[in-house]
Amino acid sequence: MSLILIGVACLLTCLGQVAQKYAVESWRDRPSALLDKLRSPWLWLALASLGLGLLVWLLVLQQLDVGVAYPMLSLNFVLITLVARFVFHEAIDRQHWIGVALVIAGVILLGRQL
Repeated sequence: MSLILIGVACLLTCLGQVAQKYAVESWRDRPSALLDKLRSPWLWLALASLGLGLLVWLLVLQQLDVGVAYPMLSLNFVLITLVARFVFHEAIDRQHWIGVALVIAGVILLGRQL
């Protein structure tokens, strides 16, 4: 159950980060007042996703030691890298991919403790 909750927390956090990116991208070409920015559905999706992710994370911390649980959030680094590459078409260099592979290896090693 802990792994599922960690996965949900990571996905919600990733969704929140992506929604933040879309929110600021929508603001880029048109300078607008603060109230216009606050009406952005992307901003509200980001806030909701990050808020729900926090609540799920609290459930994770009830079940696992923080020293095991927190490094598992590094999966967000992997997810955001994939989104950056395949959704936003950003260039990702070889060193970055090596870092992603190392993060995945670390998560696998930590996952054996669960």
